[in-house]
Amino acid sequence: MNQAKPVDKEYHFEGRVIISETDLKGKITYANRKFCEIAGYTKDELIGQPHSIIRHPDMPKAAFQNLWDTIQHGKTWTGAVKNLRKDGRYYWVDTTITPNLDDSGATIGYSAARRTLNDLAKERAIEKYKKMLQNETKES
Repeated sequence: MNQAKPVDKEYHFEGRVIISETDLKGKITYANRKFCEIAGYTKDELIGQPHSIIRHPDMPKAAFQNLWDTIQHGKTWTGAVKNLRKDGRYYWVDTTITPNLDDSGATIGYSAARRTLNDLAKERAIEKYKKMLQNETKES
C-alpha cells in the first residue's frame, strides 16, 4: 500500500470518536467511518492491514513497546499518539486501547477509541516523545 512520506502539516479534526479493532497481531479487523475519514484510507484499504499503517515515524519504538506490553497483559493502555494519514499529514489523538475478551476471558483482539488531543496534552506528548527518541538514538 503506497503511503505518502510525512509532511510537516497537521490534519485537524473535530467530532466523533475514532474506533478501530485489531486481532492479536495488530491487523485491523474493524474501522469506523470516522477512522477511515481521518486516516485518509477506505475501509477496504484498512481491513487486514497492520495498524502500524498509520504509525508516524516520529513515534518512538519504546512508546509502542509499552503499549503492547500493557495490552498483552490484559490491561488498558491510554496515551497520546501521533498518527500518519495516507496523504502524509499527521494527526494527534488521545488513545485508549482495551483487550477484547471472549466468554472464557481469553483475549481475542483489541479495541481502540481515539479523540482529538488538546493542545496542552499534545505539547506534553511532544516533549516526552522527543526524550524517548533521543534515548533510542543514543542506544543505537
